[in-house]
This record gives sequence, C-alpha cells and structure tokens, in this order.
Amino acid sequence: MTNGWFRTAVVVGACAAPMMAQAHEAGSESTDGAHGPAVVSFDWGAADTLAALGLEDHLVGLPHQAAPAYAAGLLEGRADVGGLKTPDLEAVAEAAPDLILATGRQSAALEDLQAIAEVEQVALGEGDYFEALSAKVTGLAGHYGAEAQAAERLAALHDDIEAARASLADDLEAVVVTHNDGHYSLRQAPVVGELLQIAQPAVPASVEPVSHGTRTFTPLTPAAIAEMAPDALLVVDRSAAIGATPLDVTTLEEALAAEGGEAIAVTVLSPALWYLSGDGLQSVQAQVDEVVQALVAE
Repeated sequence: MTNGWFRTAVVVGACAAPMMAQAHEAGSESTDGAHGPAVVSFDWGAADTLAALGLEDHLVGLPHQAAPAYAAGLLEGRADVGGLKTPDLEAVAEAAPDLILATGRQSAALEDLQAIAEVEQVALGEGDYFEALSAKVTGLAGHYGAEAQAAERLAALHDDIEAARASLADDLEAVVVTHNDGHYSLRQAPVVGELLQIAQPAVPASVEPVSHGTRTFTPLTPAAIAEMAPDALLVVDRSAAIGATPLDVTTLEEALAAEGGEAIAVTVLSPALWYLSGDGLQSVQAQVDEVVQALVAE
C-alpha cells in the first residue's frame, strides 16, 4: 500500500502545530478546537470524524432517520434535520448552523441549504482513496485548528490497517456486491480493494455493464458470482439500509450452491455503515474491522 497519504498527513500536522500555538497565544483560537463553526452534517463520515477528533460539541444537527448504529450516540441533544435526500429545511434553519456538510445526496436541496448557511461538499474526490480521506479529515480539522490531532488519528488508522492487512491470507479473493430488491451488482469498495488489498477475481466475459443515466452498473447473478469463485462474497444490503425487504441470505447461499458455488462464504456487512456512511475516521475503522472479522478465518 502506498504511504503517500500518510506522509502528507504527518507533514500537515507538523506544520500545523506551530501555527496553532501562535493562534492560541493570540487568543483567536485554541488548539483543542474550542472555537469554530456550529455544524449540521448530512454526511456521517464527516460527523464521525469530528467526533473522533473530540469536536462533537460543534455538531448541532444530524439526519436521525439515517443514523448508522455505530453513530447512534451522536443523536442525543442534536436536531433531527430530516433524511439524507430530503433535508428538513425548517429544522436545519432552527438549528442555526454556521456550516452545513453535504454530499451529492442533497443535490436537489442544495440551493435551499445554501440560503440557510455556508455549504461545504465533503464527498471524496477521485484518485488514491486514503489520500482523499486524509484531505477530507484534515480539511474538517482545519475549521477548528485541530490539524495535529487529525494527523495523529490518521497515523493510528494507518497502523491499524497495516495490522489488519497482515492478518489476512495473501491469496484471499473476495467479491463485494450491492443487494437491491433481489438483484446484485458489483461494488467497488476501496476499503476492501485498496486499503486491505484483497484481490477480486475477474468478472466473466458474459457479464455486460448496464448504464442508468450517468452511472454504470455491473449486474451479477449467482451463476456469475459462482463462476468468479471468490473465497468470500461480501454483501452491502441497500434494501435493508433504506428500510425495504432485506436480503434472505439462505436463498442466496442456495442459489450459489446450485451453480457450484457452495464453498463461497457469504457475509452481509452492516447495511447502514456501508451504504449510508463511510469515508470517516470512525466509519473506515469499523469497516476494516468488519471485513477482517469476516475474512480472517477464510
């Protein structure tokens, strides 16, 4: 795994420390993030990052109905600002944020949110996953003069990922899919492929991508998955995450067995963690831990 993101984070933290000390001496900002914007976050990765940095007191509003289990403790005492795609604009305004953290899920309400407060897009950019994550974490920390803390947390996460990767068999192969109403599509999961460097077997030539608008999907049937013959199948259950009928794991296992894939170990990952959250200090750690728990015995 490339350590470019890690070196960047450490350099940023080292450079930030003296600047933060100067700001503290000037009385304009403290190194523990005592000053900074009140935030409504529609991105759970951003929210869990602020919490990991000890900045959760600045969170004034969150989308309660979309809360993943690992972040449920952040809901108490904070305004419910609606759904990820349907923000409650009145509740957002009543929370009186200085800053609203958003992703593409809120695109339909973007102008309305901008009329309430400054909106910062926190979806990760393309390219190396951990470089993008590092930039997101450091950018959030920068609102509170907490870049040094961010660098420390990124370094600790780096070490945990290295240890997790070392615990897995070198020849392990896995396929990650999204389940939606009985259908499956290939999912690119950077935590699995980039961070843990788990190989994905080739998709059968018979599988044809399907485009919906600007997005392209690779549909996979149990027969195609069996042909790929991974050691493990990791399922992100979109249906369960949005409150629809969840995956029947037994039905999937029987369908795989009927196609010769009875040896494939099926694990359903925590739906909300993987579909509604991610890209944060706490959520990435939780995802790494969950994958290792599923695969370490393979």
